[in-house]
Amino acid sequence: MKPGTIARNIRNNYFKGSLRRSYWSAAAFAGEIRALFWPANSAFRGEVIKNQLSHLFSSVVPVNGETHERARAAVGWLMRGQAATPDDGVSLGYFPCDKTADKGWLASYPETTGYIITSLLAYAKKYDDTATAQAAMRMAAWEMAVQMPSGAVQGGPVCAPERQTAAAFNTGMVLDGWCSAYAYSGDQQVLDAARRAADWLVNDVDEHGYFKTNGAYVSAGEIKTYTCLCAWAIYRFGDLVQEERYRTAAVAIIEAALRQQQPNGWFAHDCLSNSEAPLTHTIGYTLQAVFEVGVLAGRADFIKAVRLTADALLPRISDAGYLSGRFYSDWEPAVFSSCLTGSAQIAIVCYRLTEQTGEPTYRTHADKLVNYLKALQVTRSDDAALVGAIAGSFPLFGSYMRAGYPNWATKYYLDVLLLQITHSR
Repeated sequence: MKPGTIARNIRNNYFKGSLRRSYWSAAAFAGEIRALFWPANSAFRGEVIKNQLSHLFSSVVPVNGETHERARAAVGWLMRGQAATPDDGVSLGYFPCDKTADKGWLASYPETTGYIITSLLAYAKKYDDTATAQAAMRMAAWEMAVQMPSGAVQGGPVCAPERQTAAAFNTGMVLDGWCSAYAYSGDQQVLDAARRAADWLVNDVDEHGYFKTNGAYVSAGEIKTYTCLCAWAIYRFGDLVQEERYRTAAVAIIEAALRQQQPNGWFAHDCLSNSEAPLTHTIGYTLQAVFEVGVLAGRADFIKAVRLTADALLPRISDAGYLSGRFYSDWEPAVFSSCLTGSAQIAIVCYRLTEQTGEPTYRTHADKLVNYLKALQVTRSDDAALVGAIAGSFPLFGSYMRAGYPNWATKYYLDVLLLQITHSR
């Protein structure tokens, strides 16, 4: 990282914002550090120390092979996340320093449970794993039980109906899961729930092609480019029911998102909370949306747009496979940690670009990212809740989903492992 970029990051990450905000942020961090020393957190504390030293000394050794075993471990962790809740959703994640969690596990999260359905059904199909498929279908049924009367899906962890607030992105992610569940089961009730969600989404798009209802859990006052990932689910639904209006709406959403792409490939308004320096997580959402709708709709210009961004981003991957978690508009890294979900998502896009273009350089970069992630997956621990998981950040006390394991990190890690298996043949 350049000296000027280091200074820029220190200024923006630690000295920007109000004193009140800085105080509460520091207090939360101190509370998590204190929680590390709870007796129940001895295994997690050891993982944090090992993880921090690996980051400090750049000593991560990428792992070649072991892909089938690591995919199995990831599925096992996701299933434990479902078993840890009182319903059939998947816990938002394991955060052992969070005093509101139940033995470290947070409440079920409708948004990400939705697209976990797709991942588990893909795994179940590949390995003929009936138990995993059944778990995914229980998730789909639970999603129907908590769907809002409007057809939307709530933002945030599951809560009582009177406290639910709609969110377009969350609705799209659950629609994705229902599309997969219907393709697997042919259950008309699943299709009916999916139609209600798809109709709500299409009606939520404004005249410019952007969603209006971003929800209460992201910064307000701007469009959210990454919500274009909903377009992929809408297009998938249009294919399932063979209705062109959904496919047309999906293409218009992607066209709107591409109006936010800058000449160097960077996307404006493309983050949950800090659009000056978007996460690789939300960049990944946008790229996957543009790519997948491009493939389904036969839009070569969409694929070209994805390549523009990928070609700017991939040189930022280290030789080992480390990728910064945020980037400024000049593609300089904006944090001192990696967002592991984002690394998995960028790798997914690279594998898919290889399939579409035949260019092996994308696969080479994908393999670097994945093999680095493998080295960060917990494969053995005295705390069973850690085994199989991928953290939010590297190091664990980095800037994204600090001090824990959000379920979507392991979901995207599973997705990319399945792609690596395909590409290793």
